[in-house]
Amino acid sequence: MPTLLVKNADVVVTMDATRREIAGDIFVRDGMIEAVGTTPQIADNIVDAAGCVVTPGLVNTHHHLFQTLTRAVPGGQDALLFGWLKTLYPIWGRMGPDHMFTSVQIGLAELALSGCTMSSDHLYLFPNGVRLEDTIEAAQTIGLRFHPTRGAMSIGESDGGLPPDSLVEDEAAILEDCIRLIDKYHDSRDGSMLRIGIAPCSPFSVSRELMRDAALLARDKGVMLHTHLAENDEDVTYSLEKFGCRPGQYAEDLGWVGEDVWHAHCVKLDTSEIDLFARTGTGVAHCPCSNCRLGSGIAPVRQMRDAGVNVALGVDGSASNDSGNLIAEARQAMLLQRVQNGADSIGAREILEIATLGGAKVLGRPDCGSIEVGKRADFAIWDMSGLQNVGAWDPVAALVFCGPQSVRDLYVEGHAVVSDGHLTGIDLGAVIAHANALVRQLVT
Repeated sequence: MPTLLVKNADVVVTMDATRREIAGDIFVRDGMIEAVGTTPQIADNIVDAAGCVVTPGLVNTHHHLFQTLTRAVPGGQDALLFGWLKTLYPIWGRMGPDHMFTSVQIGLAELALSGCTMSSDHLYLFPNGVRLEDTIEAAQTIGLRFHPTRGAMSIGESDGGLPPDSLVEDEAAILEDCIRLIDKYHDSRDGSMLRIGIAPCSPFSVSRELMRDAALLARDKGVMLHTHLAENDEDVTYSLEKFGCRPGQYAEDLGWVGEDVWHAHCVKLDTSEIDLFARTGTGVAHCPCSNCRLGSGIAPVRQMRDAGVNVALGVDGSASNDSGNLIAEARQAMLLQRVQNGADSIGAREILEIATLGGAKVLGRPDCGSIEVGKRADFAIWDMSGLQNVGAWDPVAALVFCGPQSVRDLYVEGHAVVSDGHLTGIDLGAVIAHANALVRQLVT
């Protein structure tokens, strides 16, 4: 594999054990970082990063990429979580494999341009012949590390669940497909570009039995578990009424805590649940923009971090965020914690840590998340010479406070995914045109 030298960076934000920020170079061989700071000056590919800040690639730990074709849908724009879902379920039920494939291309393209090198995805409905393979194949055209999860819904309206009966699946078939996908695609090695997880959608759309069986299967197969938890007051009320306990207790009873588990949202965790997550190493995907959009509240990130909970960022589905920009999500996360806890409660550097190292930790990727010798060569190069940074004294803080909101270059495993602001793997204009044609079909 060709060697790569990124030279002359104004600042390299390493996120190493001492959180060094240095001026200098990064040398890459065979997809791994071989030197940082003082490096060899000869390489097959040389990239000049003068005027730039280089960060580890941002990590997105919660998304529903299939929702990318259903942004700003009338009827769901001003609804709370449950009403929003009921508006969107029938539209999603008309999707097929082409919708899924194209949604993933658009969603991951948006993430890549915003500095993301690794993303999870939570696909929990499979209408009209859709398979998880549709998302995997689409991700390979973009070039990001991909952690798709085999989601599911099994309790429809007729059985007291939220989704329509047409979108739920038989639980035995769900587990059988999880086994098939893990055996065929999951790669647990360092440097893996593809890892499969198991992700029953939520406590209000699957049975206790499926939650428990999914946890047992994941431990048997050595893969991670993911679901939604304590997203808003409706979610907590549902748990109390249906299960007689709060969401955290429900998760613990069914084996859904531990370092191999991460939960999305967790807006309404109480002190005892925060302590449970800290004690067990359970991760949280914080989705600030989606939580604002749906009026769910502000997640207790400061309290979780102080207690030792592993917290990462997620953009959530584009139907409840309407954007998939991960650096913008980081800024929103910082501002919301300041609204809740004061301007001195969290800073730009801590948010960058959550967005990079925090995401890698939550997804179980010690091989990623920082720029240091022996880690995978995943990093973002941000040009700080533009209009939004004029007058900025601290370039690292300015990346969060000011911008830019898109990268100049993005590298994954030492390969250029974005070069000079353009995706290298797809014709983005053609994909956008095709996506818009699919949207017109859904609208009519």
